[in-house]
Amino acid sequence: MDVFMAIRERRSCRKFQPDAVGDADIEKILEAGNWAPSPANQQPWEFVVITNGGVKERIFSESEICKKKLFERSGWKWLEKFPIDFVKEAPVIIAVVGDPKKSGADLFLDEGTGRGYLESCSAAVQNMMLAAHALGLGTLWFTLFEAGSVRQILGLDAGKDPVALLCIGKPASGTTTKRKDFREKTTYLR
Repeated sequence: MDVFMAIRERRSCRKFQPDAVGDADIEKILEAGNWAPSPANQQPWEFVVITNGGVKERIFSESEICKKKLFERSGWKWLEKFPIDFVKEAPVIIAVVGDPKKSGADLFLDEGTGRGYLESCSAAVQNMMLAAHALGLGTLWFTLFEAGSVRQILGLDAGKDPVALLCIGKPASGTTTKRKDFREKTTYLR
């Protein structure tokens, strides 16, 4: 599949078929994530592959609590009715977990924010989503959770940051979304 076609055609999937995702496909997706760029080649990511229904149910429950909290704080009416059942329905979820200690040189700059690990993990997620699309699978980059809750559910070390939960499976329905023209969001400094 042409990379430009994959970028244009990939969409977030919120409805999955119950069919399992094969181990070979999961490994191709993980390998794609592992080839993401990172500062100083730190490769600050780890992956946790979740197929256990009980674990997915716990993530769903914690995400419902988080969704309610966000609705109360933001007042966004759409959020109260936003269904997240896909967390339980996706045949596989891959947690992309970052290590802030492997951020790169930005740890030593004046601002000392150490964002390199987060940006690297985000690049890994994008690679994984494109790889899954090329394999005919749908994905959803899920971030509606409290890091501490997911860290506990997955048994992660306190210093690790669950950056994203990538829901993966065969799409049950297609979705279309529009994008603004990139020219509306671009400035050239020549």
